[in-house]
Amino acid sequence: MPADTAPIIAAARRRHELTRAKAIQAIREFDQAGTTVTFAAVAARAAVSRSWLYSQPDIAGQVQRLREATRRAPTPSIPAGQRTSGTSLLQRLAAAHEELRNLRAERDRLRRQLAQALGERRQIGYQPPS
Repeated sequence: MPADTAPIIAAARRRHELTRAKAIQAIREFDQAGTTVTFAAVAARAAVSRSWLYSQPDIAGQVQRLREATRRAPTPSIPAGQRTSGTSLLQRLAAAHEELRNLRAERDRLRRQLAQALGERRQIGYQPPS
């Protein structure tokens, strides 16, 4: 490699890395804000072309994943870091079922205690104050 092209190549690499950083930052900002992530929006925010975004497989994949996630969401999208996983939802459902079983058992226990107390009052002929 001739010595006179080395600075040009180094500058091109720096420009490429800066462009990638701007695109990734734009994606993060959209995701954190919970707004829809699209190639056009990321390109505009990062000041890059959509064709360049498509030519970067990792960045394009990230945009597509986030775009699909926000498309499927019927409500305003939630940033990826705050989204609930399927496993978490199942654990919460199991905890809710357990709490429901406990509450029903407590209700039944209290009903039995109340019935017993009322039965004892009848046996001794308790009359409530009038």
